[in-house]
Amino acid sequence: MRSQSPGRHRRRRIPELSLLALAAGTLALAGCGSSSNTTSSSTSTSTPPPTTPASTTASTPAAATAQVSVRTVSGLGPVLVNSQGHTLYIFEPDKKTTVTCVGACASVWPPVKLSSGQKAAALGEAKSSLLASDPDPEGGQVVTYAGWPLYTYAADSAAGTANGEAVNANGGIWYAISPTGTVIVH
Repeated sequence: MRSQSPGRHRRRRIPELSLLALAAGTLALAGCGSSSNTTSSSTSTSTPPPTTPASTTASTPAAATAQVSVRTVSGLGPVLVNSQGHTLYIFEPDKKTTVTCVGACASVWPPVKLSSGQKAAALGEAKSSLLASDPDPEGGQVVTYAGWPLYTYAADSAAGTANGEAVNANGGIWYAISPTGTVIVH
């Protein structure tokens, strides 16, 4: 078996590493120029996203609001949804008084948070008179409806789904809420 000198071995590796770096750089640049009109939902356990469930882009007039509207969900009827059409839930242990889902709970059930200076807005059948906010123990404000802090569910990967309805998790049961402020118990 023939051995190579260390210098000769290094000369062969440098071009190989350079080619790998060039290929990686090309792939990274190719990804930068692409655009997509599709939206995706993350089931990441970080708090939203985190993206707040009712976030909008700064280029739209709605950027200063967290939007709550209504959508009909199969088996539940009309329920509150965020600006992406994702079902909004209440957490029974909140007892219409305070945000209790924090930490690991909030990574699976992200609260609808208000950014500094942001306000909640009711669209369509949602009622402005039932919207308010409560302090989040982890900082900031959480949108409330009829006194209930509102949350999304990480497992609702598409608009119009309600996989969190009647789920018993994190020390209590989760329910969707109707535009009248009635908790939907199934």
